[in-house]
Amino acid sequence: MFSKVLVANRAEIAVRAFRAAYELGARTVAVFPQEDRNSEHRLKADEAYLIGEPGHPVRAYLDIEEIVRVAREAGADAVYPGYGFLSENPDLARACAEAGLTFVGPPPEVLELAGNKVRALKAAREAGLPVLASSEPSADVDELVAAADEIGFPVFVKAVAGGGGRGMRRVDVREDLPEALAAAMREADGAFGDPTVFLEQAVLRPRHIEVQILADGAGNVVHLYERDCSLQRRHQKVIEIAPAPNLDPAVRDALCADAVRFARHIGYQNAGTVEFLVDTVGERAGQHVFIEMNPRIQVEHTVTEEVTDVDLVSAQMRIAAGETLGDLGIRQEDVRVNGAALQTRITTEDPANGFRPDTGRIIAYRSPGGAGVRLDGATATAGSVVSGHFDSMLVKLTCRGRDFPTAVRRARRALAEFRIRGIRTNIPFLQAVLADPEFVAGNVATSFIDERPELLAARESADRGTRLLAYVGDTTVNRPHGEPRVTTDPAAKLPPFDLTVEPPPGSRQQLLELGPEGFARALRGEQRLRVTDTTFRDAHQSLLATRVRTHDLAAVAPYVARATPQLWSVEAWGGATYDVALRFLGEDPWERLATLRAAMPNLAIQMLLRGRNTVGYTPYPTRVTEAFVEEAAATGIDVFRIFDALNDVDQMRPAIEAVRATGTTVAEVALCYTGNLLDPAEDLYTLDYYLRLADRIVDAGAHVLAIKDMAGLLRPAAASRLVTALRERFDLPVHLHTHDTSGGQMATLLAAAAAGVDAVDAASAAMAGTTSQPPLSALVAALEHTERDTGLSLPAVADLEPYWEAVRRVYAPFESGLPGPTGRVYEHEIPGGQLSNLRQQAIALGLGDRFEQIEAMYAAADRILGRLVKVTPSSKVVGDLALHLVAAGADPAEFAADPQSFDIPDSVVGFLGGELGDPPGGWPEPFRARARAGRAARAGVTPLSAEDEAELAQEGEVRRRRLNHLLFAGPTKEFEQVRQAYGDVSVLDTPTYLYGLEPGQEVAVALGKGVRLLVGLEAIGTPDERGMRTVMFTLNGQLRPIQVRDRAVDVDARTAEKADPTQPGQVAAPFAGAVTPVVVVGDVVEAGQTVATVEAMKMEAAITTPVAGTVQRVAIGAVQQLEGGDLVLVVG
Repeated sequence: MFSKVLVANRAEIAVRAFRAAYELGARTVAVFPQEDRNSEHRLKADEAYLIGEPGHPVRAYLDIEEIVRVAREAGADAVYPGYGFLSENPDLARACAEAGLTFVGPPPEVLELAGNKVRALKAAREAGLPVLASSEPSADVDELVAAADEIGFPVFVKAVAGGGGRGMRRVDVREDLPEALAAAMREADGAFGDPTVFLEQAVLRPRHIEVQILADGAGNVVHLYERDCSLQRRHQKVIEIAPAPNLDPAVRDALCADAVRFARHIGYQNAGTVEFLVDTVGERAGQHVFIEMNPRIQVEHTVTEEVTDVDLVSAQMRIAAGETLGDLGIRQEDVRVNGAALQTRITTEDPANGFRPDTGRIIAYRSPGGAGVRLDGATATAGSVVSGHFDSMLVKLTCRGRDFPTAVRRARRALAEFRIRGIRTNIPFLQAVLADPEFVAGNVATSFIDERPELLAARESADRGTRLLAYVGDTTVNRPHGEPRVTTDPAAKLPPFDLTVEPPPGSRQQLLELGPEGFARALRGEQRLRVTDTTFRDAHQSLLATRVRTHDLAAVAPYVARATPQLWSVEAWGGATYDVALRFLGEDPWERLATLRAAMPNLAIQMLLRGRNTVGYTPYPTRVTEAFVEEAAATGIDVFRIFDALNDVDQMRPAIEAVRATGTTVAEVALCYTGNLLDPAEDLYTLDYYLRLADRIVDAGAHVLAIKDMAGLLRPAAASRLVTALRERFDLPVHLHTHDTSGGQMATLLAAAAAGVDAVDAASAAMAGTTSQPPLSALVAALEHTERDTGLSLPAVADLEPYWEAVRRVYAPFESGLPGPTGRVYEHEIPGGQLSNLRQQAIALGLGDRFEQIEAMYAAADRILGRLVKVTPSSKVVGDLALHLVAAGADPAEFAADPQSFDIPDSVVGFLGGELGDPPGGWPEPFRARARAGRAARAGVTPLSAEDEAELAQEGEVRRRRLNHLLFAGPTKEFEQVRQAYGDVSVLDTPTYLYGLEPGQEVAVALGKGVRLLVGLEAIGTPDERGMRTVMFTLNGQLRPIQVRDRAVDVDARTAEKADPTQPGQVAAPFAGAVTPVVVVGDVVEAGQTVATVEAMKMEAAITTPVAGTVQRVAIGAVQQLEGGDLVLVVG
C-alpha cells in the first residue's frame, strides 16, 4: 500500500479519500487555493499546501504541473483525483507516471478512450453494445448545426471532456441550437479546459441507469450492480437509488453483462461507471443503449457501497497499489445486494429562484443521524462561507433500509432533521420529491421532475428562529425607540386565576341565546348600568398611538374574561387598530381578532366600523362592506358600532344592512356628538338635529343607539337632556361613549346614568383619563350599591390595573404627551384619539413646541370648513389643514379668502370634492368653489376587479388577505414585507420587540404549544466597511451570528447599484457570480435576447432582457462580480 497519498481535489470527495487512506495506513496531502483555505479538506489532511494564484481558484485545481510538484515535494507516492476537475484528464495520469507517482485510476490510454465520449461510443459499437446516433466532436458551430439536421431533433449537446451535467444542453428545436452550443462550449471550456462538444440523439422519457464496475490490473472485472440516476434536473443527478426500483431482472442482467463486456473490451482498470438509458415508453420500452463511461469514482458511489458493503474508494487505492480483486476478497459470485439505498445531494441551489446557487455564510448547521443515515460532506459547518467559486453541494445524504420504502422514510426523516440557516438550500425541493407517491412507488424517469412543476414550488422552511433573530438584531443595533427601559414584566402583575377553569357565561352567551333583537331588548330592560371596556382599543389608541400589541392584549384577555364576566362588551378591534397593526406592528389584525375571540369566549367583542368604508377610507362598492362584515362576524365580532364622520345615514346604511344580514350580530349605530346643545346660540348641532338624526338611524335598522362623543364635549346636563330625549322617543337602548380630555367626563357618565342611559364606555384606570375614557374602577365605585350598580366587582376591576400600568410603562415612547386634562378642548374640539396622534405628527414635522398654535389653527380650520362633526376621517381633514397652515405660516383669514394662492392637502381637496359626503351644516361657500377651482376631483367609488370579487366570496384566509389589500394597500405591503423578512414578530415579548436585547440577556419566545425558542445576546461586533455589525446570539444554547446593518454608520465603501424590480428595463443579475455583458450601449435588443452571461459554481446562465429596446447604459465593466439583484444594464 502507498505510504502517502495526495488528493487532487477538494471538499467532500477529498475528505472521503483521506478517510479511506487513513484506514489503509497511508498519510494524506491536501492542496488548496487561497480562496479555499477554510475548506475542511485542508484541515483533515496530514499535510496541506497552497497552490495557484489568488483570484483563480478553479484554475488551481486544474494545474497539473503544480499538483505534481506538490506531490513530489511532499513525498507522496500516489495521486488520487476523485471526481470533477482533473479526474478524467489523461495528461494528469501521464504526468504522474513520468514523475514516478501512481495515478489512482485507469491508465492514460483508457482514460483517453473512455473519457472521450465519441471514442467511447465507437468502442461500445465494437463491443456489441447498442448506442445512440451521434455526431463527430467539434468546436465549429456550423458543422454541428449541419450534423444536428442529420440526427434529427431533439438532441443533446455534450462536452467531449465533460461530466456532471456541465457543458450539456438538451435542444428541442433547430432555432435554439446555436445559443445552446455557445453556452455549452463556454461552460465546458471553463470547467474542463476543452470547448469541444458533440451531439447525440435524445431518447424520450428514458430511465438513466448506470452500472458500477471494478477492475484490477490482472484483467479481472466485476460489476457491483446498478444504480438508478433518473431523478435529474438540467441533466444533473438529484437523487440516486440502488438497486434500480422496478427493473426487470432480465434488463438488469443485460445491463450488467454489457457493462462488464465494455470494460473488458477497453482494458479498463480501477473503479468506473458504465451508463445506459432504458426506454420506458413506445416500441423500444425495456431496451437499453450505452451512452458513456465515467472513468472515475462518482458522487453517487455511496449508494452502491451501502447495498454491497464494498468500500469503493479503498478498493480504488488498493487496486492502484497493485492488489487484485482476489486480494480484496471480491468475486462476482459473492457480490450481493442487501436492501436499498438512496442518495440526495444537499446543495445551496434555491428552488424558488430557478435553482440558482446561493452564496453567503452558514450561520447554523445541524445534521441528522441515527439508523441507516450516512453523511459525506466537508463544506457545511456553522460559520463557513459558501462562495460562488466551486460546486454548490454542501453534503451528501445516503439512507439505507431493508427495502426502498424504508430507505425513503429514513431519507425524509433525515431531511427534516437538517437545520441549515443563513443560506438557501434545495431541501424543501428534495422533501417534495420524496413525498411524491410515484417516487415512493419507484416509477421514475429522467422527465420525472419536468413533469411535476409543483415540486419546484415546494414549501420552504419557515426558519422562524433565524428570521426572528434578524428582527431582534436590527432592533438591538438600531434602537428605533431609544434605549431600553427597565420595566417590570407585565405578566407578573396578572391576578391569580386558574385558566384551566372555563370562564363563567357572559354577554356572548346571552347574545347567542336571544339573538340581536332580543339582546338589545334585554339591555333596554336592565336596571343595572352595563359597561363596555375600551382598554383593548380606544384607550390605547388615544393614549399610546394605537401601538399596544396582540402579545399584551392576548396575555390579559383570559383574565378579563374571568374577572369581569359582567361586562356588556369589550371593544377590541376596528378603527385605527387595523391599519396600525399592519403598518407599524407587523401584525395581521384578523389574527388578533381570532386570538382575542378564543381568549374571551364569554364576552361580546365590539368593533368600530366607519360606515360603508368599514375600517378604511377608500370608497368601494357595498360588496366590500358586506364581505368585511361577514368575515368579521365569522372571526369573532359580536357588536358593530357603526358611525359616519359627517353623520350621514346613507353612508352608514350599507353597513347596517350587512350587519343585520348576518342574523347573529348587533348593529349599534352612533350619532357623533359635537358642539354644545345647551348653548342657546348653537344653531347647528341642537337637540332637534340629534333627534332627527336618530330618527333616520332607527329607520335604517339599528339595534342599539350610540352617542359617540369623540372630543369629550358632552357636558353632564347636555348628556342628561340628550339621553332622556332619545329614550323617550325610541324604545332602543342607548350606549354612551366619551373621552375624558377635559377631566370632567365621569360627571357626564353619572348624569347619563341618572337619565337612564343603558350602557357606557370606560377603560381600566391605568389606561384611562385625558384623551382616553373615564376610569372603570371609579365608575364601578360611584354606582356600587345604587340602583344603577354595574354588577362588576370593584376588587376584580382594580386587580387588573397593575397589569395595564406595567404595560403602559413598556410603551412609554408612544405616550401622547398630554400630562393632564385640558380645558382647551372645549375651544378646539380635537377628538381624544386625534389629539395624541396630532402631537406625534407635530413633533415629526418639527412643530412640537408650537402645539398651542396648532390647536388654535385646528379651531380656525374647522370654522373655515363649515364646523364639522370631527371624527375619523373628517377630523383628519381638519388636522391636515391645521398642520399645513402652521407649517406654511399662513394666516387663516387670508387662506379662507383666497385658497387658490396656497397649496392644499389632498385630504382637504377630497373632502371638498364630496368624498366623505355632505357636512351637516352644508358646504362653506364661496370658499369651497374657490378651493376646488382648477384642482382635479378624484373619482368616486373605486371599482372591484373580477379577482377581487372572486376572493371576497371565499371565507377565511383568502378573503382576509384581499380585504387587507383593498382597505390598506400600502400598510398591507409593509406587513407582508415584515412577515417575509422576519416572520411572525407578534410572538416576541414587547420589551424585546421595541428595544431588542442587552448583552447577557436571554428571553423565551413561544412559537406554539410546547414550542419555545431561547434567545440570548452574547455580543455586538464593530461595524465593517459596509456598516454591518456581527451580532452574536445564542438560539437554544447554540451560537448564531447575524449580520445587521447599523444605520447610524455612514458608509463610504462603493456598493454595486441595485436594479429596480418595478422597472422591467433594468436588467439585474439573477444570482451572485461573475457577470459578462455581451452587448454595448446603443445596441438594439429584442425581448428575451441574451444581454449578459453569469457564471457561478461551474454553472453558466444567460441573462436576458424582458423588454425590447436600445441599451441605454451598461452599469458594469467587462467582467464583474455581482450579487443577485445588482444592476447589469438598462434597456430603454
